[in-house]
Amino acid sequence: MFILASSSPRRKELLKKLLPSFQIEVPNIDESLLDLPPKDLALEEAKAKGYAIASKHKDDEILACDTIVIFNNKVLGKPHTKEKAIEMLEELNGKEHIVNSGYIYIGKGKEITRTVSTKVYFNSLSKEQIIEYVDKFLPLDKAGA
Repeated sequence: MFILASSSPRRKELLKKLLPSFQIEVPNIDESLLDLPPKDLALEEAKAKGYAIASKHKDDEILACDTIVIFNNKVLGKPHTKEKAIEMLEELNGKEHIVNSGYIYIGKGKEITRTVSTKVYFNSLSKEQIIEYVDKFLPLDKAGA
């Protein structure tokens, strides 16, 4: 069985395009315990998630991922509230930031890890545009909103 170690609806949607059948299992890890440099954090969190699921599913294939936003060498996590999302987006407004995604595949006797780092330039938006975006798309479960 192939297991996606994630609660992300976007990751589920993407994987469905490649695999007709897979299981979702959300790992129970405390991401706040990982005190690492921002550039290493996404991959290490993905590995922690993958290992947590793999420990219970020795013969299965596991894919675990994590994405973080880095701005001014500071990690911006998931905002969880509209107010925090607006605050994050105002901080990023008109500036460049980094989005790091870490991935681990565990299965068939091997592990494959990758980190993808992308520079993103955020166009300048008005406060009203930011509020409208947050109200419409509710980016509360997305790193950096």
